[in-house]
Amino acid sequence: MLRRLHLHSTHKTIPAPRLTSLFFLFLSLSNHGNFVKAHVFIYAGCSQEKYEPNSPFEGNHNSLLSSVFSSSSQASYNSFAIGNGSSTPPEGICYGLYQCRGDLRTVDCARCIESAVNQISLVCPYSYGAALQLEGCYVRYEHIDFLGRLDTSLRYKKCSRSVNNDVEFFKRRDDVLADLTVAMGFKVSSSGSVEGYAQCLGDLSSSDCSACLAAAVAQLKNLCGSAAAADVYLGQCYARYWASGYYDRSS
Repeated sequence: MLRRLHLHSTHKTIPAPRLTSLFFLFLSLSNHGNFVKAHVFIYAGCSQEKYEPNSPFEGNHNSLLSSVFSSSSQASYNSFAIGNGSSTPPEGICYGLYQCRGDLRTVDCARCIESAVNQISLVCPYSYGAALQLEGCYVRYEHIDFLGRLDTSLRYKKCSRSVNNDVEFFKRRDDVLADLTVAMGFKVSSSGSVEGYAQCLGDLSSSDCSACLAAAVAQLKNLCGSAAAADVYLGQCYARYWASGYYDRSS
C-alpha cells in the first residue's frame, strides 16, 4: 500500500505576489453582482519530493495534464489515473483531477484550466505532487491515489475588515452559511445584503461533501469572526461569503 502524501504537511504555500509574472489570460466575469477574475491566483502547494527528468512519472504526468486540458472543453470536472493497471512501477503512476467553479461556462472553464495547467509546472517544477487553485478552477496531481479521500485540512484563508455591532449583517451571514452547508457540488446563496457560494470537489461522496462544507463554514467563523467578507479553502471544498458590493468597492 502506498502511503498518502498529505498536502498540509509536505506542501508549501506560495504567496500570490511572488507569482505575479506567471499570470496571464485574465478574464473578467460577472458573478452574482460582483466582478471576479477566473484566472486570479489563490494558492499553490508543491511536494518536497521531486521526480527525475525522463522518468516514467514524467511521461505519465505530462499525459495527465494533457488529458486535463482536453477534458475541460467537455466537462467541468474529471479525474484520472495514468499508468494504473499497467507495467508502470508504483512511483510512476500519476493520479489527478481538475474542477471548475460551478457557474463558469464551458469555454471559460477550458480557458481557466489552460491557465492552471500552464502555471502548475512552472510553480512546482519536477514535483511528485502539486495543487493549484485559481479563482475559477483547480488542478491537482499526485503519484499516490488521493481520489475520493476526505481531506479537510486548511489550504488558504482570507478575512476582510470587521463589521461591528451589525446584528442584521450577522443574522444574514449565518443564514447564508447555514444554506451553504447543505450544498451538493456548487451552491450559491444570498440573504439580504449577504451573498456567498460553496463547492466540493467532484470525487467526494455526498456525506463527505457535507462534512467538508461543515468544516469550511466552522473555519470561516473561527478564523474570520466578524469579517465583512471571508474565504476559506480546505483540501476538498471551499466556502465564501461577502457583504453585497464589498468586492466591487475593494477593487
